[in-house]
Amino acid sequence: MTRSPKPSDAEPRPLTTHVARETGAPLPLWTPAQSAINQTRIQQFTREIETEYNLSLPDYRAVWEWSVKYPELFWSALWKRFQIIHSVAPSYTVRDREKLPGATWFPDARLNFAENLLSDAGGLRPDGKEAIIFQSEDGSRRAITYGELRSTVSRLQQYLQNRGIRAGDRVAGFLPNIPETIAAMLATTSLGAIWSSTSPDFGAGGVIERFSQISPKVLFTSDHYLYNGKVIEKISAVPEIIAEIPSIEEVVVFPYDGKSCSSRLPTDPRFKAAEELISSFNDKPLFFEQLPFDHPLYILYSSGTTGKPKCIVHGAGGTLLQHLKELALHTDLRAEEKIFYFTTCGWMMWNWLVSSLALGSTVILFDGSPFYPNAQTLWELAAREGISVFGTSAKYLGACEKAGVQLMESLPLPKLRTILSTGSPLPPSSFEYVYSSIKSELCLSSISGGTDIISCFALGNPTLPVRSGELQCRGLGMNVAVFDETGSEIVGEKGELVCKSSFPSMPIYFWNDPNGEKYRESYFSMFPNIWRHGDWIELTESGGVIIYGRSDTTLNPGGVRIGTAEIYRQVEQIPEVLESIVTGQEWENDERVVLFVKLRPGVTLDDGLRTTIRQTLRNNLSPRHVPERILQVDDIPRTVSGKITELAVKNLIHGRPVKNQDALANPESLAYFKNRAELAE
Repeated sequence: MTRSPKPSDAEPRPLTTHVARETGAPLPLWTPAQSAINQTRIQQFTREIETEYNLSLPDYRAVWEWSVKYPELFWSALWKRFQIIHSVAPSYTVRDREKLPGATWFPDARLNFAENLLSDAGGLRPDGKEAIIFQSEDGSRRAITYGELRSTVSRLQQYLQNRGIRAGDRVAGFLPNIPETIAAMLATTSLGAIWSSTSPDFGAGGVIERFSQISPKVLFTSDHYLYNGKVIEKISAVPEIIAEIPSIEEVVVFPYDGKSCSSRLPTDPRFKAAEELISSFNDKPLFFEQLPFDHPLYILYSSGTTGKPKCIVHGAGGTLLQHLKELALHTDLRAEEKIFYFTTCGWMMWNWLVSSLALGSTVILFDGSPFYPNAQTLWELAAREGISVFGTSAKYLGACEKAGVQLMESLPLPKLRTILSTGSPLPPSSFEYVYSSIKSELCLSSISGGTDIISCFALGNPTLPVRSGELQCRGLGMNVAVFDETGSEIVGEKGELVCKSSFPSMPIYFWNDPNGEKYRESYFSMFPNIWRHGDWIELTESGGVIIYGRSDTTLNPGGVRIGTAEIYRQVEQIPEVLESIVTGQEWENDERVVLFVKLRPGVTLDDGLRTTIRQTLRNNLSPRHVPERILQVDDIPRTVSGKITELAVKNLIHGRPVKNQDALANPESLAYFKNRAELAE
């Protein structure tokens, strides 16, 4: 892989900012200096393309247009740029690229995903360099070098080989966000086996529902994890899981604290202490099974809040190439930098974060509550470790704002240059909050894609300005557009997010979907041969993207479609409101808007607060956005990955069952929405 020159300590990468706070002002909140732009990896890549193909690409829009007009040239240029480690080089880029689905990328290439994250070729990952730094919420810290990571992966690889694990077999992880999870994944994928993981806050039912569909042979788990100051034991749930999934031949238990857990294991001989297994093997050179570009790598799961989770299978080469593009070009990550994302192992951002090893970077892991022991825990981690790229969710930034976290004077973050936000649309108030209260000189990139593509459709760019409420750009090579309901392309209006061309990180298939019917129904039923993602968005004249929410949960009062994120952006700026969820209720041959609010402790919803909410929405949006009913709830249902579940609430208020409550982190919250008398009148 190509490594960009490291800026010297005497010449820090310059940044300039311009904060515009007038409502609706076109001025950006932040603009990079030209000297900083010139040093970015995306700018260097652009110059290489211009030279190789005798082009003039004066701005990002021109680069993006070239990348989607000539995808064969673009994706093959990425292969060369990142020096993908392979045993068989591709002779051509894509077969049947006009087919969605059906295109096959780099069909004759052979490679191994884990090799591209672990190999010390090229000097990016020397033995003594830190690969992973882990911190738990109790402050305990462990650092693992690339040499130590390779050693652990080698021993786990030998164990899996002895268990008969081969290419195509499934290995599952029911694990917290610890270094051993990464090692187990790399050992699995080094052999060509398929990795699938969930976080430990899933109940046994949620784990069974997912893993029983894919029949794993080995299950990796942990003895316990920590959350909000509590030790949460997990081994006792595993016997129920393996009783329902007979394919699991053995359970390997990692100690959460990196010490020993053998004395706490069940007497069942299928349970093995990881530390004993690892110590029983000696170091030896890693073996990397060479496989086709689209060989299955990961199985991820849809949220499952409306039925059994879909098992989405992603290929090794597409995942690797797409992640390298996003991490190196759109995030400008360097080998000498540290990157962090607050995530669990059940969210695709974990997979995305781990791919940073392919650039030789240091991955920072955190496990536990982000607000334990205080609201600055993650920011203190960023300051202490010198994190350059800090990833989190829009809800976390909103919670920091509500908690009054102010870092400008009290906690300098000299190395922090990028904040990434995803999970839900980042409202303008959070953009303003970051620049006024966290750090003024950085690139705040709201990013969006999903489990479906294990990557992003729209995301950040270190060469572009940041505008409040907008994602900076469409991703390179992603032919994203906005369609209205007739399939006509529109700009400056709200519509469906679509992708008009194939790309390497599309799912290769769904598990247990032999004819591809579920796959086609999920993405191609609305617009034939066009990927319809299910987001309700607007493409701005400047090339940015505004996301208004999921198109399947847009509100439709009086036939006017309204994105739910529009309402959240306004309501959650009101000091008394901690969080909200909005849905539509079928009423008198129409739909009326119903808003539920979770308020600060000690605050009760009264007529005065209802009036404030309605006036805020009327004045800042329109009368159509004003809910006919505003109700208070103690909690709001969300998935284990932290996303609120609007469809579950909609089903509840219409008396329909929520089919899969095991997919929820807090299923007890559903009780607050059932049989509300206020919705019967």
